[in-house]
Amino acid sequence: MVKLKKDERREEIKRQLEEDPFLTDEALANLLNVSIQTIRLDRVEMNIPELRVRIKEVAKKNADEIKSIPLQDVIGELIHIEVNVEASSFFIVEKEHAFQNYDIMRGHFLFGQANSLAVAVLGKEMVLTKEANVKYLKSASVGDRVTAQAKVLKIKQNEALILVESFVNNETVFFGHFVMHFKNEGEK
Repeated sequence: MVKLKKDERREEIKRQLEEDPFLTDEALANLLNVSIQTIRLDRVEMNIPELRVRIKEVAKKNADEIKSIPLQDVIGELIHIEVNVEASSFFIVEKEHAFQNYDIMRGHFLFGQANSLAVAVLGKEMVLTKEANVKYLKSASVGDRVTAQAKVLKIKQNEALILVESFVNNETVFFGHFVMHFKNEGEK
């Protein structure tokens, strides 16, 4: 990418963070072909908080939407939720999520992220996984950012069908169809 002028670069930073508020300073620096320090200075002058603060702000906003699961029980960071329609989260793979002798993520973390997102997307007070048909297509490694997207395909009576796909660098690593059982408000 050609180096942008200061004002153009700041507009691009703003645009990139609107699209993905969880971009790191390092990722922005790579995208814009500038130093991390330049990105930090631009962020400070533009009153854009650091990543940790942006994550907390989005989490607070999303917490009010979730009825079925406490936000801290969602595996990964919730990016977006439209109750009974769609939701997305991301998960940074760290050493403790990988096999001891390899840097490959253990599958139950991928499943856990997808399953908890399938629970969270439903606007019901109690949601349980009835059935899951999943496929692991590629491995994720330490340092990868796994983004999961859940889409509610069908809701009927006390069940919902949800598709969850997980990506690393826009490449699908996992997908699953989840049949979720729920109770409607007032049901015992």
